[in-house]
Amino acid sequence: MCSVGRYWYGGPNWKGHPKQIGDDGGCFEAALRAVRQFGGVLEHPRSSAAWQWFGMNHPPPGGGWIVADFLGGWTCEVEQGHYGHAVRKPTWLYLWGASPEPLQWGPSGRGRTGQVQRLSAGKRARTPVPFRDLLLGLAEGCVP
Repeated sequence: MCSVGRYWYGGPNWKGHPKQIGDDGGCFEAALRAVRQFGGVLEHPRSSAAWQWFGMNHPPPGGGWIVADFLGGWTCEVEQGHYGHAVRKPTWLYLWGASPEPLQWGPSGRGRTGQVQRLSAGKRARTPVPFRDLLLGLAEGCVP
């Protein structure tokens, strides 16, 4: 068994083969192992079952870093809407190998009712460049 996100089964419009919880071929587990070995940051959808499966604390919904595990990891919830996404897109981060820095916490004020449904699947999934840059900056500060 491995990780799952909110749409582990493929999402509301999924037309592919039926999925099982954790049906990611071990990707999350491998990424978590790499981050813990080399330092870095993982990003996953809010409410990901991976946190519970791998024994990590769930981050507080209002934001702020907390201790994720007994292995030196930190976790938080942040909304990508603060960093240019068209909707709120709450996301959980796992950081290992660096001291966490303050981010923009709380609701981003994006994504009014109906706005999410008007976005294409690609636009909903896309990571905004400022958020990508934030993640890269966090990762660059990590040491194994």
